[in-house]
Amino acid sequence: MSLIEISGVSKHVELPDGSRLDILRDINMHVDSGEHVAVVGRSGSGKTTLLNILGLLDSPSSGEVVFDGVHTGKLGKATLDRTRGRGIGYVFQQFNLLAGLNARENVMMPLGYASGSAFWRRKQLAETMLDRVGLSHRLDSMPDQLSGGEQQRVAIARALVRRPRMILADEPTGALDIETGTTVMELLEEVSTENGAALITITHDPSVAELALRRLRLDHGVLSDETGATHAAD
Repeated sequence: MSLIEISGVSKHVELPDGSRLDILRDINMHVDSGEHVAVVGRSGSGKTTLLNILGLLDSPSSGEVVFDGVHTGKLGKATLDRTRGRGIGYVFQQFNLLAGLNARENVMMPLGYASGSAFWRRKQLAETMLDRVGLSHRLDSMPDQLSGGEQQRVAIARALVRRPRMILADEPTGALDIETGTTVMELLEEVSTENGAALITITHDPSVAELALRRLRLDHGVLSDETGATHAAD
């Protein structure tokens, strides 16, 4: 059974002039545990909207999203929040670090909702993950004291610290140099392999997309594979 599956998913918004903007069009997609899938596309193609729906941050206008066998459209907000917090790690393109917390505290934050030893060891786990992204010397640094690349690595450490079942990465190497970007992608793949997690990467970088087992292309809201087989209705 697929870990995440979306069926007939469309997303549209109503514009001020009364017209409708279609962002996603009748998309079908499934990703298994342990699978790495890349979604490529130009700016404005709907990639981030698709990732938000996969990550249970947004709801489709129509269609169905099933995560770990649960039909999420039937869940209330609190249950959705718990499901997302426990099972999904999200690497945001804009980092979304909390300005009032240092690097260690930002990475510890998701573990505040953990149970058992993960909660009591949250400081140690955060420090270990920051060390894995090469930031053991920046534990006490505030976000505004970090470069863009360092902020990106803190965001990645925060997404991975709970060892989620699904990792969603929105342009994970966008703010990094080539060498650091390669290291970060190796870490994402390493952690996903360790936990049998699904890894879904949104990217415009062909070298990042090439690392995935499957590569999908999103163009004007229509999803297709790289050989041209469409995943949207004609």
